Amino acid sequence: MPNNLPVLEFKSSTFFAPILILFDNDIVSIEEALEKKVKLAPEFFKDSSLIIDLSEINKHNKEIDFVQIAKLLRRVGFFPVGIRGGSEQQNQQARELFIPIDTVRELTNLIITDEKSESDAAQKDDSQVTHTIKQETINAIPPRPVYVAATLVTQPVRSGQRIYASGDLIVMSQVSAGAEIMAEGNIHVYNTLRGRALAGVHGNTAARIFCFDMQAELISIAGDYKTSEDLNKQTYRNPVQIYLQNHALIITEIV
Repeated sequence: MPNNLPVLEFKSSTFFAPILILFDNDIVSIEEALEKKVKLAPEFFKDSSLIIDLSEINKHNKEIDFVQIAKLLRRVGFFPVGIRGGSEQQNQQARELFIPIDTVRELTNLIITDEKSESDAAQKDDSQVTHTIKQETINAIPPRPVYVAATLVTQPVRSGQRIYASGDLIVMSQVSAGAEIMAEGNIHVYNTLRGRALAGVHGNTAARIFCFDMQAELISIAGDYKTSEDLNKQTYRNPVQIYLQNHALIITEIV
């Protein structure tokens, strides 16, 4: 009897990976800083995938060997899964290591690229006029807000479970130790939060975390985080909200 089942299937999903931005090319200093970070939150960084951002390094013309960086990260315990902002040589090194190149571009880069291609195809004066018109058009049309429905979870989030929400995440039950909840928007836990909670994971610094009973292993907003050792004991086991202010996580009781 023929087997008509498909061999495989592609499904869209959202994959979360921290981004490591390097500002200096000193390998020894980088390794020391990484080891210090890992010691602060070993569970958070354990077997963590990582995207390496070299744009700052290359912006300041600091040479760095991507192969050396990749080996260093693996030695410390990370899994590099992407490179962005790399030079042609660094991207080639990444390909040879089977590490994908992140093709995400900032809007400004798109505009610059667009401007360059047009200037090659047309007269200088004409391209300047075209660019000016396009820039005015971009400035005149505000970005259309994108509505993303909140994700509601009514069951307990058990140890080892990971939940990701592309908008806000609302959890009506407890989040156990060893569980991980992530959201691009705010996180609401109307029960005990014992696991890890990461809000604003794509860089939304306005995101907040709310919970009724604060016992978290780790909390993070837009990449800035605190572990249980850093949490204020006065807010422990209390209803709190957490927000970001000048790259510092502020925890206040909800009265």
